Amino acid sequence: MRTTAEVTLPVTLDRTDVRPLPVQLAEALRRLILDGWLAPGDPLPSTRSLARAAAVSRGTVVAGYDQLSAEGFLTAREGAATVVNPRLAVVHPQLGRTRPEPPPAPPAASVIDLRPGRPWTADVATAGWRAAWRAAATNPFGCDVVPAGDAGLRAALADHLRRMRGVHRPAEHVLVTAGAREGLAVLLHALGRPGPVGVEEPGYPSLRRVPARLGLSTVPLPADDAGLITSALPEVGPPAAVVVTPSHQYPLGGSMPIERRQQLLAWAARHDVVIVEDDYDAELRYTSRPLPALAALDDPDDGRVVTLGTFAKTVGPGLGVGYLLAPARLLPAVLASRTDLGQPVAQLTQRALAHYLDSGELRRHVQRMRQLYGRRRRLVSAELAGLRHGRVYPVDGGLHGVIETARDEAEVLAAARAGGVLATPLSAHWSGQREDRSGVVFGFGAVSEADLVAALRVLLAAIDG
Repeated sequence: MRTTAEVTLPVTLDRTDVRPLPVQLAEALRRLILDGWLAPGDPLPSTRSLARAAAVSRGTVVAGYDQLSAEGFLTAREGAATVVNPRLAVVHPQLGRTRPEPPPAPPAASVIDLRPGRPWTADVATAGWRAAWRAAATNPFGCDVVPAGDAGLRAALADHLRRMRGVHRPAEHVLVTAGAREGLAVLLHALGRPGPVGVEEPGYPSLRRVPARLGLSTVPLPADDAGLITSALPEVGPPAAVVVTPSHQYPLGGSMPIERRQQLLAWAARHDVVIVEDDYDAELRYTSRPLPALAALDDPDDGRVVTLGTFAKTVGPGLGVGYLLAPARLLPAVLASRTDLGQPVAQLTQRALAHYLDSGELRRHVQRMRQLYGRRRRLVSAELAGLRHGRVYPVDGGLHGVIETARDEAEVLAAARAGGVLATPLSAHWSGQREDRSGVVFGFGAVSEADLVAALRVLLAAIDG
């Protein structure tokens, strides 16, 4: 049975029950209201349609509705649908009191969320953004869905990588993904359960969890504030693939120097290791131009670097679009995996992003965001300049900062929470316990400058005690 709002009502009447049918109907509807199936203001079916669906007389439904109206559960007006009483909580204030109440949450305005990984999205919807979606909407389903992704978007992504990341590859080397994690899953699926996957220690927790979900073990590889320590890479029993963030190591923030990049490529060639380049935050750099991607040093045909990128930080995580760039030798397996798993990104979204890239609006948006985040980075430096009992890591790029603290990080974070500020423990980025690295990771992308200053002062007080 359906209401005028097309809501199915699971009402069952038992003709072997000694209770009259109107009483059964009233009880069934009352239970739907008490259980939250029907909420205040929800419309009910007309008496005729409900009578037809329940195979009873209209008089039975009228009698049931009248009973619930008399009890204050329903209201009816001449010429309008019968609805659940919008003032139900006033008429029956005792409803729901027996249910456990959730713990009270602090008002949203009293909490400043500095947990990392979130960009400023308030300025995305420019005229160029809206134009891209209008253009895509004129012909949203004009061709068959291609597993590798919309041809126009793949061409736009190849041009984007050339302009912004220094990588010259044909569009055929680019696949559309639903983000870095989805791209990594596609790649590992394509490699056919390759064995252990090396991950940076410390590293990005969410990407590090993908191999485990696919039944693969991970091997921690030490990293410092200049990225993966290539001199410590194993020469005996190396992993089949390694996940690295050469342009902006997460969370420590450094960029891998050219010597380490060349050492990593040479090591991977010796041991036939696939390098997964997570191009995290690469375009948001403040002290110099963005560094070329690691793939720019790799052979486009016989190479072993697979680059994963997204627009989660430059546009917003809600876009849900990323890309995978692979050398020619890995493309057949990756394309087969993409075909088997399907294309998870809506065609309309792909076409809108293609328009957004082709118009140059994304480049302009990134430039505006660099300026905005650059101001916030300067605020971070100014506010934390007086820190006495900790070390602030340089913020050369990205949307987060790291403070290594002398005080236990759990105490620091608890004091910050008490002051209305949320941040993330530094220790969470190691797979094992690191007693000697206590600290805080905080984001500065998704808050206003006034809130950022206020929150940093709370953090400073929590750290210096």
